[in-house]
Amino acid sequence: MSVEPQNGSIIDVRDLVKNYVMGDAVVRALRGISFQIQRGTYVAIMGPSGSGKTTLMDILGCLSHPTSGTYILNGQSINDLDESDLAHLRNRDIGFVFQNFNLLPRASALNNVELPLLYSGLSRKERRQRASQALQSVGLEDRMEHRPSELSGGQRQRVAIARALVNRPAILFADEPTGNLDTGSGESILKLFEELHEQGNTIVMVTHERDVAEHAQRIMTFRDGMLVKDEWQNGREWELNSLAG
Repeated sequence: MSVEPQNGSIIDVRDLVKNYVMGDAVVRALRGISFQIQRGTYVAIMGPSGSGKTTLMDILGCLSHPTSGTYILNGQSINDLDESDLAHLRNRDIGFVFQNFNLLPRASALNNVELPLLYSGLSRKERRQRASQALQSVGLEDRMEHRPSELSGGQRQRVAIARALVNRPAILFADEPTGNLDTGSGESILKLFEELHEQGNTIVMVTHERDVAEHAQRIMTFRDGMLVKDEWQNGREWELNSLAG
């Protein structure tokens, strides 16, 4: 079901609950959270282990359904979508960047980036052109034929970002994107995310590091399955949003 986005939001979460049954116990991973993310914003999701941030990312990324509540992505309610519909939505609207890169070790950078386009209906020439453009956009035009083992950690993450962007998704999700990188490589990846945001991309990043989160313009902090702090960057200062209502 298509839904008119509210106030320019690309993500609209309403009273979201996610429970897991473990034996005789029910684990309440998300406890009725509500928020919106506007199109073109850069958001960091923070929280300690067990806070619910990974569960939330799975739902936002259309990898699982909530127990109750509603989730509207880019005007599409995901609640009643089956696995085939969710897969189509993920391929069309979502780009994923993971901590461990998830690249095919025997494939070149170009072939790795081309993978999401294999079922797009594009010709081989068009796929390679799109993949080449995506690699150029992350500064790897001279590494297209290199395999992951021939690239640094930062370069591998850039390949992963190019792969996430190649379908021109509505939103980019990044799960601890600097977690496996040294400080210098991590900073270069965060600078790249800032550049992508300045170009109009919507980015949602999960991190447990405050200094990483502060590269975003909004920080949402979760604890015990609840949104406990919502901050916006105003110049160099952070302002607390009201969570009332």
